[in-house]
Amino acid sequence: MSARWKALWAAGIAAGLLALFWRDTFNPETISGTRVLLTGASAGIGEQMAYHYSRFGAEIVLTARREAVLQKVMERCLQLGAKKVFYIPADMSSPAEPERVMQFAVQKMGGLDYLVLNHIGVTPFQMWDGDVEHTRWLLQVNFLSYVALATAALPVLMESKGSVVVVSSISGKIATPFATSYSATKFALDGFFSSLRHELAMQKKDVSITLCVLGLIDTETALEKTRGLVYMDALPATEAALAILRGGATRAREAFYPWWLEPLCYMRGWFPSHWDWVIQSSYNYTSA
Repeated sequence: MSARWKALWAAGIAAGLLALFWRDTFNPETISGTRVLLTGASAGIGEQMAYHYSRFGAEIVLTARREAVLQKVMERCLQLGAKKVFYIPADMSSPAEPERVMQFAVQKMGGLDYLVLNHIGVTPFQMWDGDVEHTRWLLQVNFLSYVALATAALPVLMESKGSVVVVSSISGKIATPFATSYSATKFALDGFFSSLRHELAMQKKDVSITLCVLGLIDTETALEKTRGLVYMDALPATEAALAILRGGATRAREAFYPWWLEPLCYMRGWFPSHWDWVIQSSYNYTSA
C-alpha cells in the first residue's frame, strides 16, 4: 500500500472515531435573551446566522457595509422571533469603525454575550499577482479589524463571561492555491486568537474563543469565484451558520464544518508531504 493510500486509510479511521465519540451538547434555550454583535450580517453565512440567532430569541446588533440590505435582514430577524434587533452600517477597512460599532452595540443592548466576527473583504480567486497593496488592505479587513473588535469587546465580555466566535476557513489551516492573501489573513486569525485564548486562561478570565473552520460554502460570491477552478461540492450556508452558532454556544475551542475537516487537518499535520497531491488534485490549474 502506497504512503498516500495509507494516509487516506488513517484519515478514514480518524473520521470514524470522531463520529463515534462526538456528542452534541447544544441547548438552543441558552441562546434566548443573549446579546449578540454579528459582523458581515447582510448576506451569505452572516445573514443565515442572524436568522438562526433570531429563531432562538437573541438580541442582535447587525453590521455590514450596505444599509439597505441590513434593514431587510433586520425586518426578517424580527419576524423570526428576535427579542431586539439593531443595525449599524460600517466599513471595516477603516481602522476607526470597530470601536464605533462596539460602542453602538453596548449602548443599544447594555452589554454583550457573543461577539461573532464574520466579515471578509472582497478578494480575487487567482494565482498570486504581486499586489502587495491589496494584501495590506485585506489584512485590515480580515484580520486587524477582528483584533480591534475583540479588544474593544473584551471588557464587557469579561463581565458577562461571554464568547468570541471567529469565522475562519480551511484555508487558514491548510494552505491552498488561488488564495494567497486570503489564506494569510486566516492563518493570522488562528495565530492571534489561539494565543489570546491561552492568555485569557492564564489570567483566569472566563471568556471563550471559538475558531470556526469552514470548507467551501454555497454563497453566491464563493460559487462565482470558484466555478471551474475547484473540484469540490459547496455546502449549504444555513447549515454552516448553524454549526458556527453551535460552536460558540457550547464554548468549543474549534468548530469544523463540514465535520470531516477536523480529521483532515490532523492528517495534514501528520503527513504533510503526502497531502500536497490531495490539494493539487482538487483544483483546476489549467483554467487559472
